[in-house]
Amino acid sequence: MARHPLQRVAAPSRQFSLLLHLAGIASFAASFRFLETWDTPMGKAYGGHYQFLTILGLSFAMATFVVGALADLTLSSQLFAAKNALSTFATPLEVLVSVLYWGLCAIDKSLVMPPEFTLDFLPDFGFHAAPAIFLALDMLLLSPPWAIRGYTAMALSQMLAFGYWYWVEHCFSKNGWYPYPIFDILSIPQRAMLFALSALIMTGSSAGLKWVYGKVNGYESLKREAVGGSTRTTASRRL
Repeated sequence: MARHPLQRVAAPSRQFSLLLHLAGIASFAASFRFLETWDTPMGKAYGGHYQFLTILGLSFAMATFVVGALADLTLSSQLFAAKNALSTFATPLEVLVSVLYWGLCAIDKSLVMPPEFTLDFLPDFGFHAAPAIFLALDMLLLSPPWAIRGYTAMALSQMLAFGYWYWVEHCFSKNGWYPYPIFDILSIPQRAMLFALSALIMTGSSAGLKWVYGKVNGYESLKREAVGGSTRTTASRRL
């Protein structure tokens, strides 16, 4: 399968691409394993750990890298395209998780986690930084340019943000408490603003990642491709 001219490293491939995907899978699996041994009320409540945006993002990251590893092993262009499609959603989501988590921790860590459940550095990094790093590396080095457009990214971000808000409120109706302490502090209008801001951050991260991709892999080629046709058409033709 011909490599896209803006793609840095050969993928799917049984070399670096497979190693990166297997390393990511091992990291994500270690985080899920930690959840199984972490005795907290959240894990036993309605919705379990999947009340947390962090764990939902981790699930998408795992799915993306599992499909990527299967593409590497089989050298399948169809699986490779599926991995890239998942990446356009999972990568901005994980960037959002990292930005929100570390940003709120810089203000007050008790906004995102009760003090009695504070994580040690390694699991904290595994949940809130490693997925974004692995997915960003996959996007920058092992993927063709994203075909997703700005308005599509915004629509997906809004669907995620307000879909997650609905899920959080549904779990609250069953459990009587929110997964993140900050939700107890905010009024309903303030929560709406927080989720709208999250959608904007996720949309901005999509645009920012595309800009970094162009910076890393070469703007001139990207410009030539834009003159010759849309990124979507060119990418699909060469995959």
